[in-house]
Amino acid sequence: MGCLRAEKIIDYLCDPLSKCLKDENPYVRKTAAVCVAKLYDLKPELALDNGFVEQLQEMVADSNPMVVANAVTALTDIHDMATNSAKEGTAPDSRAQFVINAAVLTKLLIALNECSEWGRVAVLSALSRYTAQDEKESEHICERVVPQFQHANGSVVLAAVKVIMIHMRNVQREDLVKQLVRKMAPPLVTLVSSEPEVQWVALRNINLLLQKRSDILQNEMRVFFCKYNDPSYVKIEKLDIMVRLAGEKNVDALLSELKEYASEVDVDFVKRAVKAIGQCAIRIDSSAERCVHVLLDLISTRVSYVVQEAVVVMKDIFRKYPDSYEGVIPILCASLDSLDDPEAKASLIWIIGEYADKIDNADELLAIFVQSFSEEAYQVQLQTLTAVVKLFLKKPDSAQGIVQQVLEKATKDCDSPDVRDRAYIYWRLLSTDPAAAKAVVLAMRPPISLPRTTVSPAVLEELLGEIGSLASVYHKPAETFIGRGRIGAEETMQKRPTDVDDDASRQKALQTLVAGQQSENLLDFGDDSAEAPTGLAATTNTLSATATPTTTLSNPLDDLVSIFGTTNLGGAAGGMPMLSTGPPPLASFGTPSVQQQPKQPLASQSEDLLGLF
Repeated sequence: MGCLRAEKIIDYLCDPLSKCLKDENPYVRKTAAVCVAKLYDLKPELALDNGFVEQLQEMVADSNPMVVANAVTALTDIHDMATNSAKEGTAPDSRAQFVINAAVLTKLLIALNECSEWGRVAVLSALSRYTAQDEKESEHICERVVPQFQHANGSVVLAAVKVIMIHMRNVQREDLVKQLVRKMAPPLVTLVSSEPEVQWVALRNINLLLQKRSDILQNEMRVFFCKYNDPSYVKIEKLDIMVRLAGEKNVDALLSELKEYASEVDVDFVKRAVKAIGQCAIRIDSSAERCVHVLLDLISTRVSYVVQEAVVVMKDIFRKYPDSYEGVIPILCASLDSLDDPEAKASLIWIIGEYADKIDNADELLAIFVQSFSEEAYQVQLQTLTAVVKLFLKKPDSAQGIVQQVLEKATKDCDSPDVRDRAYIYWRLLSTDPAAAKAVVLAMRPPISLPRTTVSPAVLEELLGEIGSLASVYHKPAETFIGRGRIGAEETMQKRPTDVDDDASRQKALQTLVAGQQSENLLDFGDDSAEAPTGLAATTNTLSATATPTTTLSNPLDDLVSIFGTTNLGGAAGGMPMLSTGPPPLASFGTPSVQQQPKQPLASQSEDLLGLF
């Protein structure tokens, strides 16, 4: 009956629901508990006035764990609905709030180990909402929740991890924190060996956990090595996690593994593997040289997409370690002909411009890109422009011609406003103050670094409280992809009929106004010549009036606006300027020599409007 969303059935639901909530059979009670949440969704005031929500709160102390789990689930749903209604401006009812105090906490912890797997998820979610009073209480909650790590259901494991991560914030004992982190690793490793879909969800949550505590799985990198039959989405997540787990002790094993990945057939995965090598070099200073050697081995394979990604990665390494590994530059320049990706071209051009004073044929290399400047992508054009200016500032004698050529092409032949603006700025700097140009273009830049987290610290803390949900999988707060309605479209669907009604009402009002002002003319069939001309005659008179040079042009828009009591758009001061039907005479730009046509009465202008149709 609770599933039938009909007003007439709700009235017949209260009496049997009241009896079922007190039934001796626990199966009946647990089913009735879910029905209370459905009733609250249909008619909140009925569920509150009949005391059903209060009975649910009493059922948290029920002797049967199934009843407790369903009561917690129903109370949580009611609490969420009340919270959402409060966000929409409705005053929340305190009776609908599910307040977890110390007494409720004790009851939940007792029922936790006896519930079914989905009941445990509901209880653990309620425990994650509880705010501990002191450090001792947080330690007690963590100790009671840790056994849930051994459960076979991955959802229970993630819910337990969420509770531990939340309440571990209040734990100050380092030994207990290390113990909890150490116990958290085995269940997470077990989740990685599940089916690909479950494995991907686990990997997304593990990625989030590692951003908060990178020491959780510091000794378990080999678990995340990619298998030949892993789907691509699982491999990509594993790559990201392996880079986060990389350290001085395990970087050699990781580099050898990434080098193997670079020989696979999946182009996207190969590019990500090469990029991961560069991330290891930037993250771990001591491994940079080894990473460069691996990249050189990959460049020697002459596989186009591998070489191009390696060039992009080398650019980042040069930005992290300037004036280092300069012996690699000739090898990179030798692969110039095999580059067709805009990002790879831009990276190599940046390297040539940055080390133009150390590359003998830098002008010849850049001249290749200057010749095809108009045909290149915008990012290649920007890098070519900057690199040539750097070359000119470092070697002014040999780069005079090429810098003039690239500036002319960028300002005259390029259709990108960004490229043109940068070219004008460089041109102005070089022509007025070369010293200022050198200080701007050749300024020292800080070395790059990899961010430790992909989201802000505040968002990360919020997402850790949503582990096991879609928010932790998307790495986005729930409100960014879920609307206030059930499917995020309720508010939109409610607005559409309103907009349509407004347009219809506006149109109807305009029609009524026009009909009311013109009703007399529509019923006037007299032949009295003294009356003002109507219909086509009025239009004819108007057109003949426009033909005389002593009158102004009559615009039908004036007649339309006059219905609403507005002055002539082209006449009175303060009106909106009117588009003329032809070029005005030259004398009209001086003192006006055209006489203003006397303004017609409102009824006559209304007749002119009807005469047009």
